[in-house]
Amino acid sequence: MDAIEKLILGYANFCKDYYKKNQSYLKELAREGQHPKVAVIACSDSRVDPAVITDSTPGELFVIRNVANIVPPCEMGGTWHGTSAALDFAVCTLEVEHIIVFGHSQCGGIQALLKAGPNDAVPGRFVVAWMRIMEEVRNKVLAAPELQTPDERARACEEGAIAISLKNLMTFPWVQERARRGKLQLHGWYYDLESGDLLSLDPRSRTFKPIM
Repeated sequence: MDAIEKLILGYANFCKDYYKKNQSYLKELAREGQHPKVAVIACSDSRVDPAVITDSTPGELFVIRNVANIVPPCEMGGTWHGTSAALDFAVCTLEVEHIIVFGHSQCGGIQALLKAGPNDAVPGRFVVAWMRIMEEVRNKVLAAPELQTPDERARACEEGAIAISLKNLMTFPWVQERARRGKLQLHGWYYDLESGDLLSLDPRSRTFKPIM
């Protein structure tokens, strides 16, 4: 069975099982629209699904996915602002009450960031240029003598990138305004693929601690 056939079979199972059992709820969502309380900025990595990890149902999470779960700083230049547009919709239209930057271990984007040299951007390719948003944390990690191994540097960079994204969120005026009025809370979470541990960034100690 090829990959597309597997997806079609999965859809058939969805129709027979999940949709049938939850038909009234799903139809209500269709009629009433979405009203999620939580927006999640997650990585595109196929192994990390915030809805699965948090056992959430349709309509509960507004999920924004990109390479390495990055929030860019607010800026009006350029043309295409996919992540910023999704944040705009989540905060200003849906009026979510929480935004979670949801990072994870073994992130391919972070690996690209750590390996990239100053002239490694390739015309027509986008990952290296996108990851340069996180050059600040890369330079800090590579200069830290206590980080001896590639795994230690990757972990520090993955966690540091979450903190930078949280800082970048506050450059959006409507995020800043709602956060200061207590209408919006920002969270940094880190998921370990191997252990299944979920950690949360403690704003006081600036360290990641088990979420429960």
